[in-house]
Amino acid sequence: MFKTVQSDIQMLPDPFDYKHAESTGTSIMALVYDGGVLVGADSRTTSGSYIADRAQDKVDYLHERIYCLRSGSAADTQTLCSYVRYYLDVHSMELQRRPTVKTAAKLFSNLIYQYQDNLSAAVIVAGIDDNEGPSIYACQPSGSCIKQQVAIGGSGSGFIFSYVDANFRPNMDLESAKKLVKTALAHAMSRDGSSGGIIRLVNITKDNVTREFFDHKDLPYHFTNIH
Repeated sequence: MFKTVQSDIQMLPDPFDYKHAESTGTSIMALVYDGGVLVGADSRTTSGSYIADRAQDKVDYLHERIYCLRSGSAADTQTLCSYVRYYLDVHSMELQRRPTVKTAAKLFSNLIYQYQDNLSAAVIVAGIDDNEGPSIYACQPSGSCIKQQVAIGGSGSGFIFSYVDANFRPNMDLESAKKLVKTALAHAMSRDGSSGGIIRLVNITKDNVTREFFDHKDLPYHFTNIH
């Protein structure tokens, strides 16, 4: 007779278990430079330890010259962006002018605070308006909303706080700003398992908005398995 022995060893989680909510991972960054705002993000979306999407766009359009960087639950942050986008459209039609970046950030802050027990969301709102010029607001899961010259977020941010603090300078030119954002995100992506894919950059000025993306092979720093 064989007896079944109850093992005390905990089984490792199944990497192909899809029961986890999709998360944006993530590594996101925004900074004010001399002439505008530059935002950047990786593109990996995970569900537990499974990589659900290698090319997710985490830089969401909110309104003319206003964009949002998402981190947390993909479903929660996408829904929040949809609500804020709608509110900003209505707000601009009522006032007959473009909304401010601060207005967008406060909308996020109020929604996140009101539903903080049911949401997993943190965002960076960045853009340019006629009141404050280039500005960045970091909205945390607690509902706090803080204006900053440079903001980073997501699971990969813990690896690059010191690097960003040491290298960011006020009134940087565009090329220096791009180099800083690309290198910082590349470092985060190489060390954080929930970050990876490509880097998307969005440059926001008072005249236009331009997008760029960089494959992992084009990054200033990477490991061979960064993608």
